[in-house]
Formats: sequence, structure tokens, C-alpha cells
Amino acid sequence: MKNETVFDLIGVGFGPSNLSLAVRLAEARGASSMKHCYIERQQAFGWHRDMLLDDCRMQISFLKDLVTQRDPTSRFTFINYLFERGRLNEFVNLKNFYPTRVEFHDYLSWVARAFDDRVHYGQRVKAIEPMLDTSGDVNALRVVSEDEDGREWRRVTKALSIGVGGTARVPEPFASLGPHNVIHSSAYLSSIEHVAGDDRDGKKRIAVIGAGQSAAEVFTDLTRRFPHVDATLVIRASALKPADDTPFVNEIFSPEFTDVVYAQSEDGRRSLIERFRDTNYAVVDRPLIEQIYEMLYLQKVSDETRHRLLANTVIENSARRASGHIELTMRDMLTGHAHAERFDALVLATGYRRDAHLALLDGLAPHLGDALAERNVGRDYRLATPSNFKARIYLQGCCEDSHGLSDTLLSVLAVRSDEIAASLSGAGRENIAGQAADTKKNGVSSGRMAVAL
Repeated sequence: MKNETVFDLIGVGFGPSNLSLAVRLAEARGASSMKHCYIERQQAFGWHRDMLLDDCRMQISFLKDLVTQRDPTSRFTFINYLFERGRLNEFVNLKNFYPTRVEFHDYLSWVARAFDDRVHYGQRVKAIEPMLDTSGDVNALRVVSEDEDGREWRRVTKALSIGVGGTARVPEPFASLGPHNVIHSSAYLSSIEHVAGDDRDGKKRIAVIGAGQSAAEVFTDLTRRFPHVDATLVIRASALKPADDTPFVNEIFSPEFTDVVYAQSEDGRRSLIERFRDTNYAVVDRPLIEQIYEMLYLQKVSDETRHRLLANTVIENSARRASGHIELTMRDMLTGHAHAERFDALVLATGYRRDAHLALLDGLAPHLGDALAERNVGRDYRLATPSNFKARIYLQGCCEDSHGLSDTLLSVLAVRSDEIAASLSGAGRENIAGQAADTKKNGVSSGRMAVAL
């Protein structure tokens, strides 16, 4: 350890989750003595860059920024960002709680710049290794990363915060197609112009797969920006469904509801999450649904049907043909009729997997027991490790099963970073392994910890 830099905390990934934690630690009393840094594979801060469509708005209030729910007097609030940018009065005049996604990304980037000295951009974490003392206890972890020049970096830490976000989910029917002219929505803006080409290439047929907000946004963008593209939106559901964002239902995204979810048994958690699933998955903002409906209606008025919505449709198979086209075999779930259609390209708006942390922690598996397999996570987001595993591992954005639907969203960032900071400081120390076992058995919540850094 003596030849390696030792940190109290290393954050893997520097998206909104670890950014919010960085703010919390910067503002905490006494945290200046905590040595911490972050490792980010991107060359600069970026949050869903490839879905920053010009006219798309946030689906949560600007008050759910990185800090306001924890400390509205913080200098890192969205309001202060507007003030420093000289746009506060104009934003007030908009009378809108929902900024554009482009503006919110600029806010996040503005905050991130305050921590440039703590972030190692352009580095990919290759391995996380246990560091054992003479008694066999894992007291620290070695984080091995590689920069763009191939140089290897080794850092040692007593605690790890993993906030790497989701990875593109590619359903089975499309897995064998390969990347040519098949893009996931997570790479939409950087790839679509190459895929769609321009009108000199003649007409293009592009299918968008998915029934959620991203699918609807991509479908709308294709119909607006590419006059030579005929777009087809393929969904399993009978219709595009509106997100339920009514006030009482929206309370499930409040930090307090995390306590409610965590206190349930495993079956109770699954039931709660399923009950409110239509607040977040395979749903679309109502104005966008109405916009798409009107666009399809106006096609009928002009008798020029180019763009389509294929509902009640399941894709059974996909294949590449010698012509270069992608052939989809689709079945109407109401009639049972199957037919094949050919497209020039596909956009998969099929969501994200939240299991990237498993690969990162694979090198620790022999020392973690059943913690990863059984997804034992404390209320403070700390992985429940065996008693001889002293190093702390915090998981952000991959605890939906235990902490609820808000875990993958921005809604609880400010309070979650508060809770993790409290745990790091040693507040409310408890036997994490025992707590997780009791929780699994009895569904008992540990409650929210007071913050006293």
C-alpha cells in the first residue's frame, strides 16, 4: 500500500449520482480531511448526451436537482446556476418547472467543473482487487484503471461508491444482428445521421422499437428532421400509454418513500414496484402522445401515409438479407397474423440493464459471500459484506429491487448522497451483514440516518 495513493473514497463513474455525492462531501463539515477522487471513462462530463434532443424537456421538476431537497441554500442549486448564468428572471418568465434536457445537462456540467481536480476523466476501471491484512481481513480495495494511452493506474481506497449508470439492453431478437445500422437510443444523436444518410441516398425505412419516452422522442425526431425517412414505431402494447404523474402517485418518488419500500419483505417490494411501474417504464408524457397522434392524423388528411405506429406487435425474429436490409418478422397479437417487413435501419429504445456493477466487482466475489447474488444492500446503499470484509462498497442506481423505482432516477440524488455521506462518516454504525439478514427475513427498515459529518 505504501507505494500507492490511498484514498478514503473512490467513486467509479462520475454521472449525477457520484456528482451529487461529491457536492455533499464538499459541503460537509470536516469532510475536507477525507481524501477522495472519481474515475470516469468519458473524456469529459456527460449525461445521456445522445438523447439531448433540442425540444425535449426534463420529466422532473428543476427542484429535484443535485442538492435542493437536502439544502436549498447550497451554491450548487439549479436556481443559483440560472443566477450565475444570468438567466434567472427569464426562466421565471417561462412559468415552467421543467427545463429542457439540454439546459439541465449544462447545469450538471456547471456543477461538475467545480470538481475537475478530483475527477480522472478518460480512464476505464479494469479491476477492483481485495487487499488483505495478515489476519485475512479485506481492509481496503485496489482500483486498477487504464487511460486512453494504455497507461495503468493503481489507487487504494477504504470505500468505493459505484455509480456507473445503465448499459444498453438489446433484447434477444436483435442480439445477433450486430451493430451495422442497428443503434440503441443511448447512441442516437451520434449515430443517426450516419444511419439515416440524406435525401441523396433515396428513401429510407427506419423502425423504432420500444413504447417508452425515448422511443417516442426518437420517432418524433425522425419524422421532423429527416424528410427522406419513413419511420415506423413498433410497440407490444395496444397504445402508447401516458405516464401517471399525478401528485399523489408522484409521492412514490419522494425520498421518504424509499423507507416505505425498504421496510417491506421481498415479495412486498416486488408488489409495490409492479404496482407503480407505469410511472416510469413503457410510458410517455401525455403532450408527446398527443403530438404523435396529431401527426399521424394529419397524414390521413393529406392522404400521404409515411410514418406508422404498429401496436399489439411482437417481433419474433430478425435477420440480415443480402440486400443489406434488416428483415423483421412481426406478429399481430390480436389476430395472430405474422408478416415480414424490411427496414434500412433499427433504433432500439429498449431500455437499460442495471448490472454493470457485477462485472466490476467480479474480482471480489470470493470474499463477498452471497452479498452480490442475493443483492443484500443496507438502507444506506452499502453492500452487506461478510464480517471480515471491512472495506465499504456503496451501490447507486442499481438498487431498485430494494429501494424502489426512484433509485435509477434523479429524484432522490440529494438525499441519497446525504445518507451515503452519513454512512461514510460512521454515523449509525451497525452490523451491516446482520442488518441485511434481518431485513431479508423480517422486512425491517433501518430508517434514515442523521447526517453529522
